[in-house]
Amino acid sequence: MMAVPSIMDAEVRGKRVLVRADLNVPVEDGRITDATRITRFARGMKPLLERGARLVILTHFGRPDGEMNPKLSVDKLRPALAEALGRPVAFSDVCHGVSVEIMARGLKDGEAMLCENVRFDRGEERNDPKLAEAFSRLGDIYVNDAFSCAHRAHASTEGIAHVMPAYAGPLLLEEVAALTDTLEAPKTPAVAIVGGAKVSTKIAVLKNLVSKLDHVIIGGGMANTFLFAQGAPMGRSLHEADQIDTVREIQALAGQSGCRIHLPEDVVVAAEFAAGAQSRVVPATGCPPDAMILDAGPKALAHFQDILADCATILWNGPLGAFEIKPFDRATMLLAQTAADLTRKGQAVTVAGGGDTVAAMNAAGVSTDVTYVSTAGGAFLEWLEGRTLPGIAALEAAAKAA
Repeated sequence: MMAVPSIMDAEVRGKRVLVRADLNVPVEDGRITDATRITRFARGMKPLLERGARLVILTHFGRPDGEMNPKLSVDKLRPALAEALGRPVAFSDVCHGVSVEIMARGLKDGEAMLCENVRFDRGEERNDPKLAEAFSRLGDIYVNDAFSCAHRAHASTEGIAHVMPAYAGPLLLEEVAALTDTLEAPKTPAVAIVGGAKVSTKIAVLKNLVSKLDHVIIGGGMANTFLFAQGAPMGRSLHEADQIDTVREIQALAGQSGCRIHLPEDVVVAAEFAAGAQSRVVPATGCPPDAMILDAGPKALAHFQDILADCATILWNGPLGAFEIKPFDRATMLLAQTAADLTRKGQAVTVAGGGDTVAAMNAAGVSTDVTYVSTAGGAFLEWLEGRTLPGIAALEAAAKAA
C-alpha cells in the first residue's frame, strides 16, 4: 500500500473528489443503531472539505439486488452524515446520469453531496465498465475510502479506479496499516483468537494464521470441532463431524511452522441455549449426551489470559462462546477486558475485527481501549486469509500506471 498515493497528500481545492465510502450502517425502525462507520468516514473527510474539496459521496446500503427500493435509500443516512461532517449534505436521488452530474458540477469549495445507493444499478455488482465510466463523470479525483468493500470487484470499488486518477482514503489506509502491522510484521510473540461457529468457514484463515503467528486460540463452535477430532464427546453441541481431516491438516501446518494451537481444557455446558439457563463446568472431554458446549470454562479462560499476557500482538476474530446470551458470554467478555488492559498498559497491540467480534468488544465496553477495531466483515476475513483484495489491487495498478 505504500505505493498507493493518499488523498491527504493531493491538491483538492476546487476539485470534485468522488469518494467511495461504506456507510452501510445498521438501521432499525428507521433509526441508525450504530453510526461508527459514518463518524469514522467523516473524521477523514472533514480535513479535505476544510481544504476546499468538493465532496461527492458514493455508498451502498443493504442488498437491493439491482432494484430501486425506497426502504434502502441512503437519504435516511444524510442527517447523521451532515452532523458528523459539520455541514449540510445535498442529496441526489440517482447515482449516475445527467441530473447528478449537474449537481456535482454545481458544488462549491467545502460542500458535500450524497448520491443514491449504488446497488440500485445492476451494473454496480457486475463491475460494468459503462457504469464505472458514468461514475467517473461525477468527479475529478476518485478516492476509495471503503476498505470493507475492497474485497468486491464492483464498478465503484474496482472498475472506476482504472478510468480516472485514483487515491486511497485515510480510513482505508488506516485499516490496511493496522492489519499489515498485525499480520505481516507483528511484534512477537503474536497470538490470534479465532472463534465462531464453523471451521469450514475459516479454513483459509486458520491455515494462514498458523503459518505466521506464534499462538492461535480457538473458541466457539470451531473449538468443538477441534475437540471432536481429538475424540471428545459433543452431546448436542454444535460441531462439524465432517471436518476432522481439515482439523488435522491445520494442526500439521501449525506443527511445521512452530505455532501452538490452544483449545479449551474445560467448557460450560447447558441443556438449552437460553438466557439464564442452568449451566455447569465440565472438562472439555466430559460433555454429557443431553447437553451442549456453549462457552469456554474458567481454567481455559485463565490459560488464554496467560497467553495474552506473554504476547506483544493480539489479533481477534470471533467470540469464545455463545456471547449473545448470559451466562455464556463470560469467557469472551473477560478475555476482551484482558486484551484491553494489556493494550492500555502498552504491553500489547490489539486489533479486532468481524461483526460478532465488534459486537463483543462493544458489549465488553472496550472498543475504545484496544488499538484498532475493524468494521470490515468479509474484507477483514479475506485479508486474514492472505488474499489480494480487488479494490486495493486496482489502486495499486492505477498508481503504477500513473
